[in-house]
Amino acid sequence: MNTFKSLGLSEPLVRGILKTGYTTPTPIQAKAIPPALGGGDLTGCAQTGTGKTAAFVLPMLDRLLPVPQGQHRPVRALVVTPTRELALQVEESVRTYGRFTGLRSTAVFGGVGYGKQLNAFRRGVDIVIATPGRLLDHLGEGDLDLSRVEVLVLDEADRMFDMGFIKDVRRIVAAVPNKRQTLLFSATMPPAIQRLASSIQYKPTLIEVGERTNPAKTVTQRFYRVHPNQKTDLLLHILDAEPVESVLVFSRTKHRANRIAKQLVRQGVASAAIHGNRTQNQRQRALADFKSGDVQVLVATDIAARGIDVDGISHVINYDTPNMAEDYIHRIGRTGRAQASGEALTFVAADEEAYVRTIEKVTGQRVSKERYPGFAHTTAVETEADNTTRQKPRGSRRPSGRNGNSAPRNGSKGRPGRRR
Repeated sequence: MNTFKSLGLSEPLVRGILKTGYTTPTPIQAKAIPPALGGGDLTGCAQTGTGKTAAFVLPMLDRLLPVPQGQHRPVRALVVTPTRELALQVEESVRTYGRFTGLRSTAVFGGVGYGKQLNAFRRGVDIVIATPGRLLDHLGEGDLDLSRVEVLVLDEADRMFDMGFIKDVRRIVAAVPNKRQTLLFSATMPPAIQRLASSIQYKPTLIEVGERTNPAKTVTQRFYRVHPNQKTDLLLHILDAEPVESVLVFSRTKHRANRIAKQLVRQGVASAAIHGNRTQNQRQRALADFKSGDVQVLVATDIAARGIDVDGISHVINYDTPNMAEDYIHRIGRTGRAQASGEALTFVAADEEAYVRTIEKVTGQRVSKERYPGFAHTTAVETEADNTTRQKPRGSRRPSGRNGNSAPRNGSKGRPGRRR
């Protein structure tokens, strides 16, 4: 059986890992850490929740040891991530695993002032974890010197491509020395990422864990046909009918994410929305409340959800069927982690059928679209007639057992995490 010590990691890092309670490396860690410790370039392809962050953080920290003496601390490692949330979580991993090393790190991202980041640069840091936009701002102003970088990490490279950051990434690569180690990690490997890897890496070791396009086997996938106007009612029905713990709901748009969260709150479900229009403080607070259990349902857009690293998510619900199969894989990878079981439910409206066929084609899995048992479906014609004749105010529909003036169904006190 592999241990972190047997992988060749330095003693201070092994102490830091054991302090967290981890004793056995995950498959991606066991495969990626030894070659990364050797100093060569590496491309890692693994699904969300496999432990890939530690797979690059640990060898990166090991390379920077021992910490040089003296006041001047040049940046020797750079991690580029697509989102602020992911940058913060990578930095948390750096601090946790590197607690006995003396290495310094800072996270650099937009949406906050420059002062704290500039102060960190002046004090000197060994590791910078950054989003592309803010990093390029600092480079443009001459705030940051990357000429001493030894390790460059690109995390979630496929998502950076989806978000249009590849040109920025190439500018960042041009700012670091040619003689460096480059570690690239991605959940999927589309052709654009393969081209990027071949252009910035030299004879990289390729590490793959599991199938590139197959969802985790610990996730039970279900697809339910539903009229668009009934999606919120179906969501509420499922929250009552199933033993849900914490639920991540995906919406295609920011406006819809807000609307879903507000409708859930009106029905007594502790919910919050996270998307690009939220301030940094709002996003961090919503995520913290979700982790602590104060919020049971977190509604997110795909971009905002990148970097959400929360264990124990019992259900992922695709309120909108994703129009890209890669997004589907990313979404449902948030549940069924660390060998735990998880449920992935996808709501499919008539105009989303084509997206399901794309998911089937990419994953190689046939799916069965059903009606949710016990839910009173109406046809599209009935729903449209309903809307034209009754014009109910928003939020006035209350499914059975959710009337704010009556007790919960069966006399229960409600599920843990609900705020009534």
